[in-house]
Amino acid sequence: MAPLQVHVKHAGKTLDVDLETSLPPAAFKDAIYQVTGVPPERMKVMIKGGVLKDDTDWKKVAPKAGQTFMVIGAAGELPKPPEKPIVFLEDMDESEIAEALSLPVGLKNLGNTCYMNATVQAMRAIPELQTALSTSPHLDVLPRALRDLYSDMSRTTEGYIPNTFLSVLRQIVPQFGEVDRSGKNGILGGFAQQDAEECWTQLANGLKEVPGIDATGNTVTGGRRFVDQFMVAEIRRELKCDEAPEEPSTVTIEKVLKIECNISATTNYMHTGIKDALNSQLDKNSPSLGRQAVYSQTSRLSRLPSYLTVHMVRFAWRRDIGKKAKIMRKVKFASEFDALEIVTDELKSKLTPVSSRLKSIEKERAERRKVRKRTKVAQEASSSSRPAEESVDVEMVPASEVVPGDLEEESVYRARELQELEGLADADLKNDFGCSVTGLYDLVAIVTHKGADADAGHYIGFVKKSVFHAKSGDGRAFDEDDEDWYKFDDDKVSVFPKEKLGTIDGGGEDASAYVLLYRSKPLA
Repeated sequence: MAPLQVHVKHAGKTLDVDLETSLPPAAFKDAIYQVTGVPPERMKVMIKGGVLKDDTDWKKVAPKAGQTFMVIGAAGELPKPPEKPIVFLEDMDESEIAEALSLPVGLKNLGNTCYMNATVQAMRAIPELQTALSTSPHLDVLPRALRDLYSDMSRTTEGYIPNTFLSVLRQIVPQFGEVDRSGKNGILGGFAQQDAEECWTQLANGLKEVPGIDATGNTVTGGRRFVDQFMVAEIRRELKCDEAPEEPSTVTIEKVLKIECNISATTNYMHTGIKDALNSQLDKNSPSLGRQAVYSQTSRLSRLPSYLTVHMVRFAWRRDIGKKAKIMRKVKFASEFDALEIVTDELKSKLTPVSSRLKSIEKERAERRKVRKRTKVAQEASSSSRPAEESVDVEMVPASEVVPGDLEEESVYRARELQELEGLADADLKNDFGCSVTGLYDLVAIVTHKGADADAGHYIGFVKKSVFHAKSGDGRAFDEDDEDWYKFDDDKVSVFPKEKLGTIDGGGEDASAYVLLYRSKPLA
């Protein structure tokens, strides 16, 4: 629906504003703020029968084009325009486009919104999500706002100001609209810092009604939803009484959006922290003993999604100080993760054949890349050292016939490997579109936290370069040996070398990995 052209009257002036009835009133207030300078928290918008509230239903207000709204509130400083005007891709020439597309765009910090910026950037590492959002004909407010945000980010080259998305997020999750009360003498500050892991969870929950897609990217109506397809794991939990072995165990199946990595005084590696979280003990009433008893709970994953989220549990409640504190310990995470150690025996038997063969194939692929690079270097060295006059009578050979050494074209190998791996893949897993059929994962996105306090600090997003360049629009293939990353520090975007990943393992107040997103290795 097209926005309504309405007027707002403030301080004796009448101003024009667009009203989008498909968005919450908070978005309208933000639009008013842009022209009046009255912050939404100090603004009163008068409507028939009272004041416009953030949960007011537009259908009851029934606004009309040309309608005038009275606005009450003291204006502050008007929002500053960007230092440089925003330029869209369609207005650039080819050289400007090439330069602009070298780096993805960042997001402006609107006052303690780094938690949201880092989370949104990390979720861009799920291209299937953008496909689902763009192809679904009917979306709720939050998914539609995220779709529009990703679309706008893809069309500009400057740091983007996510005003509308932030307004919608705070409308859907009021906690993200909390005000910082840590000022002196109880004076309220700006908006409070929030937790990026909570933002990730709330965003994923807000996307749960987005329809699923099929292998061609088309919307699937009436089937499994997108989040259930690609992001939800299933955990089988078995509970046994340690003090009464004869007591029957209880088994439950739970759907989860993430798995946790507990961090103790002895945790050095992510995979050990995950195992600790999956194996626990608890006290509960035993029906056979008639009293409290110790139980052991063993959890294993019975379904692996295409995108597996790992939460590094870095914040814990401390009774001695009465608040959450950050666990600074250095914990190494893997850039490649083999999940077969944390799955059920049944799922492991289905994954093992294709997983074992894929590991061998990846070694063969790496060796072929080395051979091709050595051959290319040797050919270039030979060509540059040959006198110009000697090359006059050389017979030209079509590029398609020039093959390094005895190697065939890489596409030939890939087609052969795909056929073999598909033959090894379990039929049930192949029919469960959106699950992992290999059990092997590549790390593709990270959200880090910098600082010592749980309710403060700074969040930064990291996304692997291959996520953005795997399908290059100019037809050039992305270098598979390029393992570098993009660092999204709000609107500051830079290349982050893979060699520096070890610097965000933790161990101090500097950036520490907090949320990690792993993508299942494909068969092709």
